[in-house]
Amino acid sequence: MARIVILGAGIGGVPMAYEMKEAVGKHHEVTVISDTPTFHFVPSNVWVPSGWRTAEALKIELAPVMSKKGIEFIQKAAASIDPDNNQVLLDDQSTVVYDYLVIATGPRLAFDEIPGLGPEGYTSSVCHVDHAATAAEDWRRFIEDPGPIVVGAVQGASCFGPAYEYLMILETELRKRKMRHKVPMTFVTSEPYIGHLGLGGVGDTKGLLESALRDKTIKWITNARVDKIEPGMIFVTEVDDEGKNKKQHELPFKHSMMLPAFTGVDAVRHVKAEGLVNQRGFVLVDEFQRNMAFKNIYSVGVCIAIPPIEKTPLPVGAPKTGYMIESMVTTVAHNIAEELSGKEPSHKATWNALCLADFGDTGVAFLAQPQIPPRNTTWSSEGKWVHLAKIGFEKYFMRKIRKGITEPYYEKLVLKLMGLTRLKEKGE
Repeated sequence: MARIVILGAGIGGVPMAYEMKEAVGKHHEVTVISDTPTFHFVPSNVWVPSGWRTAEALKIELAPVMSKKGIEFIQKAAASIDPDNNQVLLDDQSTVVYDYLVIATGPRLAFDEIPGLGPEGYTSSVCHVDHAATAAEDWRRFIEDPGPIVVGAVQGASCFGPAYEYLMILETELRKRKMRHKVPMTFVTSEPYIGHLGLGGVGDTKGLLESALRDKTIKWITNARVDKIEPGMIFVTEVDDEGKNKKQHELPFKHSMMLPAFTGVDAVRHVKAEGLVNQRGFVLVDEFQRNMAFKNIYSVGVCIAIPPIEKTPLPVGAPKTGYMIESMVTTVAHNIAEELSGKEPSHKATWNALCLADFGDTGVAFLAQPQIPPRNTTWSSEGKWVHLAKIGFEKYFMRKIRKGITEPYYEKLVLKLMGLTRLKEKGE
């Protein structure tokens, strides 16, 4: 009997546990290690500061669900990984031995790379549900004393969608309160152009998002390097196409949310094991989601290493989106099951992307097959239906987590009709 350990219990880790248990059944053990007792539905964090959701509504207690599925759940923080001895070291000095390890930790939020950035500095965050709850307190204070808002993503960021969403949700909320005229809004991003999204654009995301910002009288600065943040002021250097300094900006704010760059988590990025991670601490994987140096280690989600899509004046990472992560999860479950049956792994993830960006009372959706160009299919659209679709998706996904469901047949059928599958066909 093999022990398969999954490190992390987020968007990647929890579905990974369910699919892995479904693939190996009672013949092998599946263990989840998490530093938190709850699953958090991160895509809805953008709704918490404005009061459209509470932080508690986005949490699900994991121990009861895991127990019903026959999955061991260890609620402890990991201190380090020892890949040479096949064990995870926990912060209470205990160890968990594994035959296979799936790293699904998500990222470390690198607020420390820019002075004054983040909840411990002077800007809000929606990267974690607890950060979003803190941002809600800041928003309540803002409503009593409004002023300029600055939202965006700093250099090195790789997840730009939530910044656009947060900006437009706040804009919608201000209009509902009839306060919009009191609040100048600026979007600041390291992207070379609006709608790049770390993907080189998808369909006409450039035109759609620029039009949305103009329609809402929101100013923007692209190729923006955030140098430092002080109370009420963000200092930004705008660079040209060669990355050379072009213009200095001092942006006053009463409320700001800036997405940080990511690194691997400390328990992984500080491991002294040649070939496990890259310089930023992200796990190196091959086309089977398997680490090349340690063949019994797989990885899924935001914590894997993906090179930037293209060279840009400022560092812009490639995002790892929801459906893309789900395809990684299915791939790993199939490949470990193959290895347990004495075969070599053969499944490869499609890395297709289907994303819904809520803009408060409308939204933008895009489809990229695969997410990393060149692509077979590229499509984007906008409308109120996107806002409604994201609400529906939240309820659907959280129901799957509560029930311990992976990919119901009807979901698979609908997505297949759209041309979306999680696994590549043999030979692709």
